[in-house]
Amino acid sequence: MKRRTFMAGAACASLAAPAIAAAPGARVLKFIPQADLAVLDPIWTTAYVTRNHGFLVFDTLYGQDDQYKAQPQMVDGATTGDDGKRWTLKLRDRLKFHDGSPVLARDCVASIQRWGKRDAFGGALMAVTDELSAADDRTIVFRLKKPFALLPDALGKTGSNICAIMPERLAKTDAFTQVTEMVGSGPFRFLGDERVPGSHFAYARFDGYKPRESGTASFTAGPKVANFDRVEWTVIPDSATAAGALQSGEVDWWENPPGDLLPLLRRGGKLKVVVQDPTGYLGYMRPNFLYPPFDNKAFRRALMPAINQADFMTAAAGSDPALSHTGIGAFCPTSPMATDAGMSVLNGPHDLDRVREAVRASGYQGEKVALLAATDFPIINAIANVGADLLKKCGVNVDYQAVDWGTVVQRRAKKDPPDKGGWNVFFTYWTGLDNFNPAVDLALRANGAGGGSWFGWPDMPKLEELRNAWFEAPDLATQKRICDQIQQDVFDEVPFYPLGQLYQPTAYNTNLEGILNGFVLFWNVKAVA
Repeated sequence: MKRRTFMAGAACASLAAPAIAAAPGARVLKFIPQADLAVLDPIWTTAYVTRNHGFLVFDTLYGQDDQYKAQPQMVDGATTGDDGKRWTLKLRDRLKFHDGSPVLARDCVASIQRWGKRDAFGGALMAVTDELSAADDRTIVFRLKKPFALLPDALGKTGSNICAIMPERLAKTDAFTQVTEMVGSGPFRFLGDERVPGSHFAYARFDGYKPRESGTASFTAGPKVANFDRVEWTVIPDSATAAGALQSGEVDWWENPPGDLLPLLRRGGKLKVVVQDPTGYLGYMRPNFLYPPFDNKAFRRALMPAINQADFMTAAAGSDPALSHTGIGAFCPTSPMATDAGMSVLNGPHDLDRVREAVRASGYQGEKVALLAATDFPIINAIANVGADLLKKCGVNVDYQAVDWGTVVQRRAKKDPPDKGGWNVFFTYWTGLDNFNPAVDLALRANGAGGGSWFGWPDMPKLEELRNAWFEAPDLATQKRICDQIQQDVFDEVPFYPLGQLYQPTAYNTNLEGILNGFVLFWNVKAVA
């Protein structure tokens, strides 16, 4: 802490310089992201740093307001027919991609199809779609097997993966192969020639972008007005250096400052330190089901009673009780799907002697567990370190692998054995919005390595049946009862270990106005004198 305090008070002259300097007089927003932008394609990865980049570059057919309701974005609206089994979406006029080409319905069709192969909600939509077509240049038509009232919510979801609309030639790329050419129709263009991996990324305001003519900017809905000519991301892994850069005015906005630096950043009144996302982050320990020992249900279950969420959240959020919650199950606690079902396994005594005995009884043979710990992402590094220590105390042979978050994002997609570049367990967070219900919660997909499961690839037929039943439920009460069963099955099958809820503040200069609630968004923001 003393080292951080000392460094944070010093001027930071060593920030990476952009490859191409901004034009004189240009309005530039300088931003420190949560981690390196190692992957550009928001369909290929669920990493939030890529999602945030995606909303700069790409637009979506629907947005989501701060009441979490879907609103038309690229579309003027939609009509339904055939008892809800036909949806006709009409694109707004004169939408353009960054390469100057018009946005056409066939671009949207190809983009939806690619997204539907990776996203949980998108997969549910495509499963009930008989035909998706472009009737003309501005008209998208869904012919469904049965009504799917959540279609706008799926297309406008804000959590990973977003339904990013890109040109057909790019959207035709296999969903499991990264798209690296960034051509969207969003309010900013990605400046690929300025990219310095691990250091610097830049975006320029897209003069051809057409905001919605009506409405109010609210989360990802409404007019998206770019008030800056450029947005520059500078990756600063050292938190003290990042704090110094923000305090000295070298940067304007820091996405995820760690809890121990918040009092320092609040000092002097030059910075705002606020929680913009009221749904918070839910911590996860995600095991790999393809290899021992986590392919063994008994082993997975043996570890669950060891999880003390308070230990994980204190490490990530510090001692401020307002910045974390415990007693968290499978769903965001503000969601109507939240339930206490099965929570006794987490809320009971954390008897490590009994856990070690259960681990031995499971048949664990001391296999190495390759644990990925992101060193450059403080709130993830904190829970990874607690998790590594806990697993060791439970008698697990931990192979602690300290890597950057970009490497975690790349490696967690690998299905290779742990000793061949794969992994056994990693740590991450999902925002509360991504845990609101079974439709959006990718961590609940459990259809194996050949299906749409998230990294870890669990194969749990009962969990899949319950998720499908939730979509068929006739009312909220039935949905809630199904979620009781889903959470019970989570504690029985253990697709993941819930580690608690973190409220992550963001920090920015007080001369910035118009920052919207939710995760970091770069439209509507402006600088005032």
